[in-house]
Amino acid sequence: MQEAKRMAEEAKRMGQEAQEGARSGFEAASKSFSEANRGFQDLAVEMMSYSKAAFDDAMRTWEQLIGVKSIEQAVEIQSQYAKRVYDNHMAELSKLREMYTDIVRDSSKPIEETTRRSR
Repeated sequence: MQEAKRMAEEAKRMGQEAQEGARSGFEAASKSFSEANRGFQDLAVEMMSYSKAAFDDAMRTWEQLIGVKSIEQAVEIQSQYAKRVYDNHMAELSKLREMYTDIVRDSSKPIEETTRRSR
């Protein structure tokens, strides 16, 4: 009888631990998804801002090209535009890379913390 009681207590304790583990795992996953979602929203805002700036720059360049009086002037404007586009694009890629890295880091923190606590 004593052995059956001890086994029942052990089973109850194991069940409570399993429930706690499942609950903390679900909370960690929920926090992780929230962080990832926030990061993707930030990425969307950044990409929209970059796209708008690139479009505005293209329109300004087009307006300049319409008013040129020589081929040399057109080539100069186009060369400056190409350099600007390249520089801006490379800077934006670097910024997006950092943002993606932040998303991965921030969204994995809740899982890492839960895993660390459960050991």
